[in-house]
Amino acid sequence: MERVMTGSFPLRRGAVSALDVLGRLTERDRLICRVLWEHRILTTEQVCDLCFTSLVSAQHRLVTLWRLGVVERFRSIRPVGSESWRYTLGPLGAGLVAAERGVDPPRASVLHDRVVALAAGQRTAHTLGVNGFFCALHAAARSRPDAAVGAWWSERRCAAEWGDFVRPDAYGVWEEGGDRVEFFVEHDTGTETLARVAAKLDGYRDLAEAEGSARSVLFWLTQPRREPALRRALEGTALPVATAAACTGSPADEVWLTLGEAAPRRRLIELAERATVPSR
Repeated sequence: MERVMTGSFPLRRGAVSALDVLGRLTERDRLICRVLWEHRILTTEQVCDLCFTSLVSAQHRLVTLWRLGVVERFRSIRPVGSESWRYTLGPLGAGLVAAERGVDPPRASVLHDRVVALAAGQRTAHTLGVNGFFCALHAAARSRPDAAVGAWWSERRCAAEWGDFVRPDAYGVWEEGGDRVEFFVEHDTGTETLARVAAKLDGYRDLAEAEGSARSVLFWLTQPRREPALRRALEGTALPVATAAACTGSPADEVWLTLGEAAPRRRLIELAERATVPSR
């Protein structure tokens, strides 16, 4: 039996004013708020990958932001041990990003309901898997002077842009050494049948035909033993498709196996984009 631990914003914040809190925030704090606005939830380790070099430093700063009401947090308490803290936006963090974007901030009740939904939601683990992919790319970019995450779009933003064709888990751009790779991410947790996963390529092919070019479609698997069967199910497409298992290393590294190749695995930047429209 699991239960969820959360905190109470009014009791934490005390008499500190919102303006005083905002004056204490660094640009890194603001980046965390912007990412949580767009992508909803991050673990402590993912925040560390996103913008810290030390896990201890990330833990200390996140606790400070939680006490100030900038972020909220929760985690499940299990019979043995507990999971890492999950962080999402608190009232002040949401108010900050809303002000930057020129929109009305969400009501406190909406934020509370969002935390509850994330704590109890069946897709939270899936969302964390996708977010972990991109936070790992940010960590890789910090260690490479010529690399950067050029874009990281959420599932919601992708649906708004391409929902008539496809609904990927994320869209991204990775830049390294003067080269650039655009890609869609499909985070495969093994809950969908192989046939259903393979059927998604029809929409990607239609999108490529509509736009006149094809982006890479990356399948990021949580179960390494599923990869050979998934690759067989995906065979026959003219799209640029690659697969990798999340446990094998950073998505920036030599973990990607393109369809039609048995070896070697390639780095993300080595996944060549095809400029032509795939044929049916």
